Amino acid sequence: MDNNREFLMRRLHSLLGIIPIGLFLTQHLIVNHFATQGEEAFNTASHFMANLPFVIFLEIFVIYLPLMYHAFYGLYIAFTAKNNPGHYSYMRNMLFIAQRYTGVFLVVFIAWHVFETRFQVAIGNAAEADFNMMENILSNPWMLAFYIVGVLSATFHLSNGLWSFLVTWGITQSAAAQKNATYFTLLVFIVLSVIGIRALFAFV
Repeated sequence: MDNNREFLMRRLHSLLGIIPIGLFLTQHLIVNHFATQGEEAFNTASHFMANLPFVIFLEIFVIYLPLMYHAFYGLYIAFTAKNNPGHYSYMRNMLFIAQRYTGVFLVVFIAWHVFETRFQVAIGNAAEADFNMMENILSNPWMLAFYIVGVLSATFHLSNGLWSFLVTWGITQSAAAQKNATYFTLLVFIVLSVIGIRALFAFV
């Protein structure tokens, strides 16, 4: 692949991982967290999001197309990338590897999640992706475990990807800035994980 083209594709991959995908993930977890306030609160929040103006346009161009590009190019990176010893610490290299593994897992998890929710609504098997739908899905202990791993993989992939984004785009260049970014992205991981896991158990 041409070096300039690959450079631009990697930059686009990095950018889309934060904007809009990272923002969508955060919003999605927050909406799901309304389940902790009860069935009616979740259904109201979910119904509001599902009936936004131009929702089909938003889903296609703001969610699905960016997500597909990020996923498929991410798979290419995962299966062609080499570890980078000597450039970063041992911990950062382990996180580099974990980023690849969680990315591959998330392709499977997100595809299954969309199939169980949005696709079922699209083909008429469900009227709406509501509280009862998620309650039924998560009533299976194996699916609950699958979703817990999925949420933790997603929040890790986003937070660690955010660290890489800050470095890649030249926002954190010094060692001190990168160290502070590590603390910040760790906080992002913890906060989003708590929000996501609490939401899952609210459906059980």
